[in-house]
This record gives sequence, C-alpha cells and structure tokens, in this order.
Amino acid sequence: MNMLILVVDDEADVEVLFRQQFRRDLRADRFTMEFAQSAPMALQCIADVGDRSLILVLSDINMPGMTGLELLRKAKAMRPDVPIVMITAYGDAETKRKALESGAEALLTKPIDFGALRSEIDTRVERAAHLSFPRNLPDFAAVQNVATGPEGDQLDARRARQIVPEVATAPPSVAKLRLPNTASRWLPHRFRLAHDACSACSW
Repeated sequence: MNMLILVVDDEADVEVLFRQQFRRDLRADRFTMEFAQSAPMALQCIADVGDRSLILVLSDINMPGMTGLELLRKAKAMRPDVPIVMITAYGDAETKRKALESGAEALLTKPIDFGALRSEIDTRVERAAHLSFPRNLPDFAAVQNVATGPEGDQLDARRARQIVPEVATAPPSVAKLRLPNTASRWLPHRFRLAHDACSACSW
C-alpha cells in the first residue's frame, strides 16, 4: 500500500522542514508526502490521489486566497474518511472551536511539535496498514517460527514471506518484526494476535 500524507502551507520552506524531520520514514518508503502551497492545489491533489491511500492531510489555516478552514470544509466533503489536522500560529480557543466544528481531527500550533505530529502519523500509518491486511491469520506455528529467530534479529518482509506468505501483502515498513522486546506498533495486527501462541517473544 502506498500511503500518502498531504501537507498544505503557502510557505515554501515547509517542504524542506518536513522532509528533514521525516527523512528516515520517507527513505524507508513507510509513507510518501506531497506538498501544496495553496488550498486549490491541495484540492486538486486530493482529487488526483488515484490508487494511493491518502491517510492524513495537514493544513495551515492562514493562507492567501482560500483559507485553511475553507479548505477543510471542501476536503471533508470530498473525502470524509480522511483525517485533517489544522496548523496555525494562533492557537486561541475561537480558532480551535472553528476548526473542530468544521471537521478537523486536531489543531497544532506553530512552531510545530514534531513529536506530537509523529505520534499522530504513526497512529494513521498503523491504522491504514491494519485495514489493508487480509483477515485470515497465518498459522500460529509459522508465526512462532518467524518470531523465534536469533536474539535481536530483525526480519523484514522479504525474509518473513518465505515462512508466512501473507506478509508479502503488507507494506515493507510494517511487515517487520523486531526482536526481542519490540515496540508493538511495528508489528502487523495478525502477529500481535498470535502473541499468546508464541512463548519465546517479549511483545
């Protein structure tokens, strides 16, 4: 699955900043980012998503021409399933109220707390990946064979699919097992369900 995050801001340096902050995720193809410098450009991007999975829109509020709040209403009408987080330099109660009433998932203030933003993105990536997985779980014994690799081993999708073919359908950034004592957010949902059947793992 090609997961897409759309960032909307009229300031040209925003793209450089975001690409720097999320460079490891982008290099690993965990998701892709597109940037629009106006609300009309953003609406066109949303319309042209194609077979990519748009998992999140991040938009500035104060932009020339069509504002971020206007974009929010139009974007939600086009894609009510896509969460939109608004960004503003003015985090007053009235701005927050308008954003949330118009359908925003949350409101971030500038300078952006990239730790909080990363948590939001991690949530969206995991949720989208989970929804894309086949509903049939692999055999628990196969999962155990994968999970009981060498101490500290990291099994990527290419290696894991040799034992569990269903892993081939998962995004490479998600179809990954980190052992031992892995953070569960890196594991596909079907592997977490196999937790009780795998005594060798500290998930």
